[in-house]
Amino acid sequence: MSSLPLGNMPSKVTLVGALPGVHVARYVRFVRIISLLPSATEILFDLGLGSSVVAVTDECNYPPEASSLPVVSRCVLADQSLTPAEIDARVADVERSGESLYLIDPAMLDELRPDVIVTQDLCPVCALPASQAQQALHDARCSARVISLDPHSIDDVLRSIVDVGEQLGASLRAGELVSSLTARVDAVRRRAADLERIRVLALEWGDPPWGAGHWVPEMIEIAGGTPLLGEHGRDSRRVTWDDIADAAPEVVAFMPCSFGLDDAIDQARRLFDQDAFVRTPAAMGGRVFATDAESYFSRSGPRMVDGIEVLASIVHPEKFGDPSPSAARRITA
Repeated sequence: MSSLPLGNMPSKVTLVGALPGVHVARYVRFVRIISLLPSATEILFDLGLGSSVVAVTDECNYPPEASSLPVVSRCVLADQSLTPAEIDARVADVERSGESLYLIDPAMLDELRPDVIVTQDLCPVCALPASQAQQALHDARCSARVISLDPHSIDDVLRSIVDVGEQLGASLRAGELVSSLTARVDAVRRRAADLERIRVLALEWGDPPWGAGHWVPEMIEIAGGTPLLGEHGRDSRRVTWDDIADAAPEVVAFMPCSFGLDDAIDQARRLFDQDAFVRTPAAMGGRVFATDAESYFSRSGPRMVDGIEVLASIVHPEKFGDPSPSAARRITA
């Protein structure tokens, strides 16, 4: 019995711990994987590893098959009826206290005895941090390997797909998937290259307002826009309504973190309660869109490429056509 080879891993993917295993070609037949990150769940299923996933989080709802798997980790805010402002305040309180927004079931972890856990360290608000997963494994006396995916850019996301494939014996499928995704990104980039740059504000939260960071500004640039109040590869940041008015966006893509389209539509209507927002060119010109952030923008997985295509339709409908109503809706006062 030989150990699963680690290979040459880039800095964006961290593997911790040792996993007794067998040759890679046979490894994927019986490996037991727990995904603590919705985007990782999507990656695993897209790589044909869904049958090896034995548990997920309460937020792992795509593909549909993932919703039927046992839930080993839950967000403490999931069952609370909170307003966006209350959610923001609660998250801030948790961060100040050093607590976690996510709880893992130690009894289930002990029962499942996973070989691999996939999680992240990018954002403690978005999923169970790798350090907490490690502690849970220690408490359960489980020697599973922890794979931490921490992308900050589109290239990082694509690289993480390749890395997961290489580590779990699905490198061929990973290469095919990344090639297909890259081709779609390049197609949007080429079509938008000579178009007028439109000033785009991606709002990641509405009360209080947050400008989207990480990979979203890059997505906007590929789609033919100029991102406002957010920096490529940097954390999302809180802004003011005056900041938004001064930025004078021509298009607003409202993408409340981890919310689907219906909730985004409800929340987007409240943006027009702010006089500073109403004065923006986007609001006055009828170019404010609520989007399915949960599917296309919040998660650093394969459907991010769908998000780029959605943005291209929002920013340049004359070139890309109107966005699908299942992905984005125009919101007016």
